[in-house]
Amino acid sequence: MSQRNVVHRGVWALAVTAFAIGVAEFIVVGVLPAIAEDLGVPLARAGGLVGLYALALAIGTPLVVLGLARLPRKPVLLTLVAVFLAGNLLSALSTSYAMLLAGRILTAVAHGSFFAIGATLAARLAPEGQASRAIALMFAGLTLAMVTGVPLGSLIGNGLGWRLPFFAVVLLAALGWLATALWVPALPAQAAGRAGSQLTALARPEILTMMSITSLGFGASFAAFTFITPILTDITGFSTRISSLLLVVFGVATLVGNLMGGRWAANLGWPVALRRMLVGLLVVLVAIALLMPYRIPMVALLFVWGLLAFGMSPGFQAGMLATAERWTPRAVDFASALNISAFNLGITLGETLGSVLVVRGDMALTPWAGVGLALIAQLPLAWLAQRSSGAGTVPAVGGWEGR
Repeated sequence: MSQRNVVHRGVWALAVTAFAIGVAEFIVVGVLPAIAEDLGVPLARAGGLVGLYALALAIGTPLVVLGLARLPRKPVLLTLVAVFLAGNLLSALSTSYAMLLAGRILTAVAHGSFFAIGATLAARLAPEGQASRAIALMFAGLTLAMVTGVPLGSLIGNGLGWRLPFFAVVLLAALGWLATALWVPALPAQAAGRAGSQLTALARPEILTMMSITSLGFGASFAAFTFITPILTDITGFSTRISSLLLVVFGVATLVGNLMGGRWAANLGWPVALRRMLVGLLVVLVAIALLMPYRIPMVALLFVWGLLAFGMSPGFQAGMLATAERWTPRAVDFASALNISAFNLGITLGETLGSVLVVRGDMALTPWAGVGLALIAQLPLAWLAQRSSGAGTVPAVGGWEGR
C-alpha cells in the first residue's frame, strides 16, 4: 500500500469517529424538549446538557492530553474511542438527569482529547502542503453528523424515544474504533517537553489570545443554536417534524462550510479567512434576529448561518497550530487541546447567555447575544494578526502558513 493511501485511510478513520462524536454532541439539541419532558426537568436546565458537556470537555481535555503526551498515538486514540463508547452507553441507559449528565461528561472528556490529538495526527499524516485539507476532512466527519446523523437522530428520538439515538452512537463508535485499529498507522508521540514546560503555553499571550478568538467566534452561534428547535417551532411556527428536517439544511451548510473553510484558511491565511467569516456571521445573526418569525427567510438564513459558523472551525485550529509552532513548539498537542477547550468554552458561553434569555422569556433575543460575541472577537483577532505579521512568516504546520 502506498504512503498516500495510508495517509488517506488514516484521515478517513479519524473522520469516521468524528462523525460519531458529532452525532453524540449535537443530538441533544434536536431532542432537548423530549429529554426535558421525560426526565421532568425545565427546558433551561436540560440545556445544561449542552453547556455542561462543553464545560467538562474544556476542563478535561488539556489535562488528559497533558497526561498522554509521551504515549504512542494509536493506542491512545483507541482508548479514547472506547471511553467515548462507554459514555454514550451510560447516556442511553440513563433513567435520571444526573445519570445522563454523568454519561455526557464521560463522553465529553474522550471527545475533546480525541479531537486534540487527532488534529495534530491528521496534520502529520497529510502530504506536504495538504494539512489544512486533512484537518478539514477530519472535521468533515463532525459536520457530516449535522447533515445526516443529527436530523435523523432527532426524527427517531422525537418519534421513538430520545435514548435510541444514543444506542446508535454506540454502534458508530464501535465502527470508529475498528477503522482506527485498521487504518491509522502506528506513530510515536511527537517530541514534547515535560508537563511544566508544556504548561508554559498558558503563559503565552498569543496562545491565550487565540483561545479567546475561538471561544468568542465559535460561541457566537450557540446562544441561539442551543435552542434552535423551540425557536423554529415556537417563534417561526414550524412543526417539530419539519424543524427536525430543517436541521438538514443547517447540516449541509456546516459540511460545505467546513470544507470551504479549510481551503480559505490555506489560501488566504487563517487571520484573513476568520476576519471575513466573523463579519459575515455577525450580519447573518442580525438578519435572524429581525426575520425569525418568517419561514422562508429563516430557511435561507439557516443555510448561510451553518456555512459561516462551522466554516471557521479549520481556521480556528489552523491559527492555534501555527501560533503554537512559533511560540510553543514543544507543546503543540497541548496547545491543540487548549483550542479544543476554547471551542467548548465558547459553546458554554453561548449556551449560558442563551439560557439566561430563555429563562427571562426572551428566546427571540438569543441571536443578539451572538452578535455581541462575534463583534468582540474582532478585537483579539486584529491583535494576533498584527502580532503574527510583525514576527515574520508563521512556520508551516504540515502545510499551514500564516500570511
